[in-house]
Amino acid sequence: PSCRRYVAGGRCKSTARLEGKVVIITGANTGIGKETARDLARRGKVIIACRDTAKAEAAASEIRAETGNQEVIAKKLDLADTKSIREFAERFLAEEKELHILINNAGVMLCPYSKTADGFEMQLGVNHLGHFLLTFLLLERLKQCAPARIVNVSSLAHHGGRIRFHDLHGEKSYNRGLAYCHSKLANVLFTRELARRLQGKFQRQVGFTANALHPGSVYSELVRHSFVMTWLWKIFSFFLKTPCEGAQTSIYCAVAEELESVTGQYFSDCQPAYVSPRGRDDETAKKLWSVSCELLGIQWD
Repeated sequence: PSCRRYVAGGRCKSTARLEGKVVIITGANTGIGKETARDLARRGKVIIACRDTAKAEAAASEIRAETGNQEVIAKKLDLADTKSIREFAERFLAEEKELHILINNAGVMLCPYSKTADGFEMQLGVNHLGHFLLTFLLLERLKQCAPARIVNVSSLAHHGGRIRFHDLHGEKSYNRGLAYCHSKLANVLFTRELARRLQGKFQRQVGFTANALHPGSVYSELVRHSFVMTWLWKIFSFFLKTPCEGAQTSIYCAVAEELESVTGQYFSDCQPAYVSPRGRDDETAKKLWSVSCELLGIQWD
C-alpha cells in the first residue's frame, strides 16, 4: 500500500561495486548495521566490528552464505572501552592494508545511567566518544586509500540535543531520552568539524568525505532498554521502517556516486535533510572536538 511505501522512504539506487575495497561497519550484528553489511557484502569486503563476537560471527556467516562473498569478517570491538577500540584498530592496521569506507553505525539508546570502562556516560561514550577515537585511529589508513568515506549514523533525535559541557557525563542530572539526543547531536557536530578539517586541497583532489544521516524510525532492538518504547514500537510497527529500509541512507552515503565530493552534510531518506541550529553551530563543534580529544587523551590537529 502507498502508506507503507511512504514509511519505507528513499532507497539507495546505486549499483556501485566495491571490488578491492574494504568497509568497516560497527555494530553490524543486528538491525540496520546488519542490513548495511548485507548490502555492501554484495559489492566488496566487509568487516563487521561488534562487542558480541558470537553474534557478530553468526551475522557474518549468514551474510557469507547469502551473498557468496567469503570476505565478510567478524572482529571484536567494544566501543564502551577505549582499550578494546585501540586493540581493534591495532589489529586491523596490522592485518589489512586497505580501508575505504568507515561506517560508524553502532549505538546504544535509552539505557539506564551507567558508565563506560573509562568513566564516560554510556550513551555519549559509545555513540560519540568511542567512534571519535576509532575514526582518529583509522584516519591515516583512510587517507592513504582515498577516495574514502566516513559515514556517521546520527538521528532525527539530534534536534532535541544540546552539548552540556558543564555536565557532559550526566552526573548532576540524567535523563536517558535526552542523553540519547545529546549523543546524536554530538555525531552531527563531529561530522561537521571532521569534514571541515578534511577539506582543503587534499579533500578536493581525492574526495575524502564525512557525512551523517538519520536512518528513519526503525523497528529494531535499539529500544530494548525501555519497556514503554518496546511496547510502542510493537504497536506501531506498521509505521516503522524495517531494518532493510532503515539501512538505505547508510548505504547511500557509503556508495552513491553523486556524493563523491559531498562532505559535512546530513541525510535522511537518501537526500539532504534539515539540521537543527545547534547542529550547525561551529563554535560548539570546535569545542566538542577539543573536549573529546582531552577526554580520550589524544592529539588530533
